[in-house]
Amino acid sequence: MVEKAGGSGASVPSGDVQALKNGVPSQPTLSDIDLSKLKVTLAKELKDIPKPDDLVFGETMSDHMLVLEYTPEAGWSAPEIKPYGPLSLDPSASCFHYCTNIFEGMKAYLGPDGTPRLFRPELNMARLLNSSERVALPRFSPTALLELIKKLIAIDARWIPREPGCSLYIRPTMIGTLPSLAVMASTRATIFVILSPAGKMFKVPAGISLLAINDHVRAWPGGTGAHKLGLNYTPGFKPQRAALEKGYQQILWVLGDNITEAGGMNVAIVLKRPDGDMDIVTPPLDGTILPGITRASVLELLAAHGNETSLPYLSNKTRLHTHERVVTMSELERTWQDGTLLEAFSFGTAVVVTPIARIGWKGKDIELPPYAGNHLGPVARALLERLVDIQEGRVEWKGWSVPCET
Repeated sequence: MVEKAGGSGASVPSGDVQALKNGVPSQPTLSDIDLSKLKVTLAKELKDIPKPDDLVFGETMSDHMLVLEYTPEAGWSAPEIKPYGPLSLDPSASCFHYCTNIFEGMKAYLGPDGTPRLFRPELNMARLLNSSERVALPRFSPTALLELIKKLIAIDARWIPREPGCSLYIRPTMIGTLPSLAVMASTRATIFVILSPAGKMFKVPAGISLLAINDHVRAWPGGTGAHKLGLNYTPGFKPQRAALEKGYQQILWVLGDNITEAGGMNVAIVLKRPDGDMDIVTPPLDGTILPGITRASVLELLAAHGNETSLPYLSNKTRLHTHERVVTMSELERTWQDGTLLEAFSFGTAVVVTPIARIGWKGKDIELPPYAGNHLGPVARALLERLVDIQEGRVEWKGWSVPCET
């Protein structure tokens, strides 16, 4: 160990000294995650599981968690599944001062046979690795990490709610733990995965309300909006609170006139075409928008309708034309006024697909068309039903639903 200058009493591990001198650490080349070294310590006492109606998103954690650490001296430590509990971190750790924090959002479901299932988890692992590279955290094997997550879910499978629309939320997180105030990439890291039973996020048929704003932005060109970083979320807390005070549930982020995301969700609009078909338009992945796994799945399912599959509630004769292009508030207002705006909906891991009922913009509300007393139009309804059926294993589609061995 080498003492830091300044007499603070804190020290920097010897493996990090050269990195501190250089200012830019080299890419780690030491050992990757070794599945054969997994250590499992089961909780002696198991928690009571709340009823789904009593669940508040993210407040209840399961019995166990997964933890592994990276150091320049040894690479990735032996992974450990152990009882859920606090982490021990140095107060000068990079994650506290320079936001070297990344995460993923995933869900586990119970299939018809009672087997836990994940939805396209390899895409979450690829995105987590991409996020780690964006903030210069150590690399890891996404395949190995996914296997560890599957084992954790198998151990805590009793926490997966059986009620429709409910699931077990999975939060893989990676934080920089270099104990230094030096402004540099963290050469040390911790990965931990925690689980939280989740009820329904929104009352889907009623639809959600959004306040469109452009005086604050979630992301900007050349920034980090395309990555799942903790620092992307905190700037939205203040405008989100203001939206709630005005009677809206979420923020619709507008960059200039361009619509980007709804809260932390991707968004799309459905437009009526003169030939009776539909255009489904979602903003492009231009670096300001998170490449959602649900987003990719929505676009693939829409493109397959009438060809590889038939989505419920939609005629095979109706062609669904998907577009990834700029969507502006001006277009939204115009199509709302001329009657060609049929639906608007948001989508993401937490909500799957949820309709948008109204959007506040410049002091007035854009009211989306109701359908039989609610705002769940045929496109959003078809996507919601088909995605949930795939996620819960009732419909097989391209291997998207991945069983976890128990």
